[in-house]
Amino acid sequence: MSEALPMAGAAAQVNAVGLSKNDYRGNPTTLCQGCGHNSIANQIIAACYEANVVPEKIVKFSGIGCSSKSPTYFLNRSFGFNSLHGRMPSLATGALFADYRLKGLGVSGDGDTASIGMGQFKHIMRRNVNMVYIVENNGVYGLTKGQFSATADKGLELKKQGTNLYLPVDICMEALASRATFVARLFAGNAKQVKEVLKAALSHKGIAVLDIISPCVTFNNQESSYYSYSFGKEREDPLHDISFHAASEGPQSTISYVPPKPEIVLEADMVDGEIREVALHDGSRIVLKALDKDYDPTNRLEAMRVLEDAHENNYLVTGLIYVAPESPSLTDLYNLVETPLNRLTEKDLRPAPETIQKINALMF
Repeated sequence: MSEALPMAGAAAQVNAVGLSKNDYRGNPTTLCQGCGHNSIANQIIAACYEANVVPEKIVKFSGIGCSSKSPTYFLNRSFGFNSLHGRMPSLATGALFADYRLKGLGVSGDGDTASIGMGQFKHIMRRNVNMVYIVENNGVYGLTKGQFSATADKGLELKKQGTNLYLPVDICMEALASRATFVARLFAGNAKQVKEVLKAALSHKGIAVLDIISPCVTFNNQESSYYSYSFGKEREDPLHDISFHAASEGPQSTISYVPPKPEIVLEADMVDGEIREVALHDGSRIVLKALDKDYDPTNRLEAMRVLEDAHENNYLVTGLIYVAPESPSLTDLYNLVETPLNRLTEKDLRPAPETIQKINALMF
């Protein structure tokens, strides 16, 4: 049965800020059909719509690679900047320091972040810049014909590249080691999970690192590869079911209204099927439902243990791995004036003549 089309002239459904889903879309994709990056772009559109994000309050950043083309395919109303290879973090740090009212949404790849960009990646995490940092991770350089990236599985064999001899870089482990305040690993084939964690990440104040396994259907979709669709479907092991409750009311079919309330502190263990909430700074909440294991996402050492266990047993653990809701972001650490720095005029910035005279008198 074909889907019924809306009647001519019918008004599109809008969210709490008066925007339709089309207001969050971008240009048509030019990536390969079936690419996991396209699925991620679709979930960014859905997450921003359901979370009532104003597109003009988002700034998009990217580096170089297939992944860094992705911002073209969502949020056309948001300003975007495509930087040099591996240099997205420094560009984003400067922009978001200049205007603290904006939220950064960066899309990088395993090459852009874990190879040439590793140094900058480490520093944006320790500074806790207010940004969602997505790594669309497929283990290869897809834009330059499928060379191994720094996250490729050891022993992976590719037709034109031979065998990878090196151990992979674990993006989430690097994020935890660098004190990132929100760390998640997701699978592009699990659309609901990606969308709900994205909504939580957008509400997080500070750096939110999302390592999204995004299969490359052209160069790295072998059944034995960690980055293939078949591996993800068969070996994905979610830590919990995730739903998101916004502090402001949205479309009732997708988001429940939960008013802000005092912070909820997680206790020691979660039993199977138990539901717990993690409060974010704006009053919104991530709701976690335990599956077959006890897991506390506010315990950094436990997060490292879970990642190491997944590596040793060769499965894909997904979900919210770690969150520190109360950590100050970069701009919280500085005594900034209320007006964003990029809105200050020459009159605001130039010292008064009497001030210059006092300084000169002290020096001479």
